[in-house]
Amino acid sequence: MLIVPEREIEALMTREAAFDAVEKVFAAMAAGDAYNFPVVREAIGHEDALYGFKGGFDQAGLTLGLKAGGYWPNNLERRGIINHQSTVFLFDPDTGKASAMVGGNLLTALRTAAASSVSIKHLARKDAKVMGMVGAGHQATFQLRAALEQRDFEKVIGWNYHPEMLPNIEKVAAEAGVPFEAVDSPGMAEADVIISITSAFAPSLMADHVSPGTHIACMGTDTKGKQEVEAELLVRADVFTDEVAQSISIGEAQHAVAAGLIKEADVAQLGAVINGTHPGRTSADQITLFDGTGVGLQDLAVAAAVVDLAVEKGIAIEVDF
Repeated sequence: MLIVPEREIEALMTREAAFDAVEKVFAAMAAGDAYNFPVVREAIGHEDALYGFKGGFDQAGLTLGLKAGGYWPNNLERRGIINHQSTVFLFDPDTGKASAMVGGNLLTALRTAAASSVSIKHLARKDAKVMGMVGAGHQATFQLRAALEQRDFEKVIGWNYHPEMLPNIEKVAAEAGVPFEAVDSPGMAEADVIISITSAFAPSLMADHVSPGTHIACMGTDTKGKQEVEAELLVRADVFTDEVAQSISIGEAQHAVAAGLIKEADVAQLGAVINGTHPGRTSADQITLFDGTGVGLQDLAVAAAVVDLAVEKGIAIEVDF
């Protein structure tokens, strides 16, 4: 079995490689060549932690495995380590033997940012100029870096529940040479693209905060009860997702479906747009929304890519297991 420790990931995995892996796996999912297993996600009753498993099988890429991990909200304050902790395990689909164990923390951040970036590539207007960020935590910096590569943005605006965190994304904008402005939540109406990346259980982005022609990527809702945007926004928008079953059960669409505002049939796979079997955006005034729930196949795709790179560079640790 090969081991790629967390400490090696940064030197191996790039945003470009993560983008390519995620785009390909979304396309494979929509084509029926890859599928995700049911998600297990539980509050364990210790340290206020959420822990679970995401897995799947990509027949096209012959990638089988799972990611184990979750969210420990006290880590940063008490232990000086990030709150999200995870590890990816890959298995040989021919034999079932464990083939690799890969540090999953940075990979999770990169694949999550890649997913919203893929949605911007395929659904945002080509002339999008103002990038809006709802959320300014650790993951928001990865989201913004990846998003700024997809269009010629001329301005970044940001809002966060805790305004003192906004310098996190202001720094990223400055590194990219793009002006930054802090706004209130209704100020998001100026944005052409909005990424929402919070862990909220109540909406902060309302339907009337979003202008016609906007593309929204909702990236924080991955658990029953979480909610980042008003359910009525999904009525105004054409809704796309990574995995429809997750979108309507643990993703942003769960609330609109439960309220009877939209149906499962109203949620399309982003992979279908990538494959050309769904038209995606069809007008400049159309609001598009990507419900990024985070699927196991994303983790497996980036982990498999990083294992190949680690072997190529002689970094992978081989153990008899």
